[in-house]
Amino acid sequence: MDDVVRSLPAARNVPINPHLHPLDPAIHAWRKEAGTWADAVTYGLAQHYGDWVVGWQWGIGESEFDGGPVAGWCHACHSIRDDPDETLDAVAEALREWRDWLENLAWRFEAYPLQLADIDDQRILWERTASALILQVGDRTEGASGWYAHCRQVLGWYLTRWGIPEPHAARLVKEAVGGRFRSWCSPDPATADEIAGRLTAPLRPQDAATPAADPLPDHLARWLQVRAAERWADVPDGGPGGPVTPARDGAAENFRDFDARIDPARAEGLLAALDLLRADAASGAHLDTGLLARWQQHVLGTPHPPAFRTLPAFAKGGRERYGIGPDTRARLDACLAESAPDAPGALPLTARAARAYLDVCFFHPFDDGNARCALLTLLFVLAREGVGLAGVGLLRKITVYADVAGEGSSLAGTIAFYISQARSEAAEAAG
Repeated sequence: MDDVVRSLPAARNVPINPHLHPLDPAIHAWRKEAGTWADAVTYGLAQHYGDWVVGWQWGIGESEFDGGPVAGWCHACHSIRDDPDETLDAVAEALREWRDWLENLAWRFEAYPLQLADIDDQRILWERTASALILQVGDRTEGASGWYAHCRQVLGWYLTRWGIPEPHAARLVKEAVGGRFRSWCSPDPATADEIAGRLTAPLRPQDAATPAADPLPDHLARWLQVRAAERWADVPDGGPGGPVTPARDGAAENFRDFDARIDPARAEGLLAALDLLRADAASGAHLDTGLLARWQQHVLGTPHPPAFRTLPAFAKGGRERYGIGPDTRARLDACLAESAPDAPGALPLTARAARAYLDVCFFHPFDDGNARCALLTLLFVLAREGVGLAGVGLLRKITVYADVAGEGSSLAGTIAFYISQARSEAAEAAG
C-alpha cells in the first residue's frame, strides 16, 4: 500500500502543516486545502483499489467524519505532518488499519454458516453474532463521539451478508437500536444482547431477497418512474429568486483545488468546459445532448465531441444498469428541455437543476465522465438564470440512486443551501 499511496498524483503535492492556532483567521483556508488534498487521495485510492477505501479517514471520536474505527487518522489538519513522507506513511497506515478492520468484520460475519431459511433453528447464532458485533464496534471505536453510526452500519452489513435486502435490513436496524446508543458511552453486554435480540427476533425465512428473473434491471426505467412521482414543486427553492454573482467562483475553485491534484489536465478540461457552458448559458443555448457533448469533449480531452452511448451502461460497481433503446437520446433531450425557465409547470430553479443533474446521471449518455457532465449540466441550468455558486463540494460527494424516492428533493435542498450561501456571501462582500 505504501507504493500505491506514493504513486498517486496527490502524493506529489502533499500540503505542509503550518500548525495554526484554532483562532487564527487563516485556519479556514488551511482546513479547506487539507480536506481537498485528502479527498484527492481518496479518489486516487478508490480508482486503484475500489470503493472500499473510502473509510480510511474515519477516525475515532471527533475526527473528520466522527465516530469511526481508525486510530491512525483524525482531521487532515491534525494528521498531516511537517514531512510529506511521514504524511504519506500515515495515509498508508490508516488505509491498512481500515482494511484490517473490514477483514475482521468479514471474519466475524462468516464465523457461523448462517442461512435465513433455517432461522428458527439458528436464531441464537444470529443473535450471538449480532451482540458480539455491537460490543466489538464499541470497543474498536472506543464508544466515542458518534460511534453508534458505524455500529448501525455494521449491523446492516451483517444482515445483508446473510440475505436480507438492504432496505429491510436498514429498517430492522433502526427499529432494534431505537436511540439506545449515545456518544461517549460504550455498550454493555446486557444492552448489546437486548438490541441483538430485537434485531433478530422479527427475522423470517420469507425475508430473504428473492432472486430476480433479470439480475440486472433497467435502472433508467426505474429513474423515470421515480422522476414522474417526485413532488418537484415542493422542493426547497433557495430563498428569494433573481440572479446572484457569488463573491467566489465555487466551481472553478473546486476544479483547481480538487481535480488539479488528481491530474492537471483533468482540471484544465473542466475549466474549459465551465467557460463554454457559461458562454452557452449567456447566449440562451438550448440544453440537449449535443450541448453536453460539446462540453464533454473538453472534459474527456477527446478530439471530437463524444458520441451518445450505444450499449447498456453500468455504474456503482455494476449495481445499476441503464438500458438503451432507439429513443433513449430523444427521451433525454425531452427531459433536459424541461429544465428551461419557460418550461410547463413553473417549477423552482432548484428543482429543475436537480432533475437535470439526475437525468444525466441515469441516462448516462457517454462512456465516461458522466458525473462531471451532470455537475456541468446543473451549473448550466443555474447560470442560464444568472445564478452562480460559491461552493460545490457537497454536490461532488453525494451518491444518488436511480430507484430511491426523494433523491431529487434532497439534491434540490443541497442546491438551495449553496444558492443561499452565495447570496449571503455576495451581500457581505457588497458591504
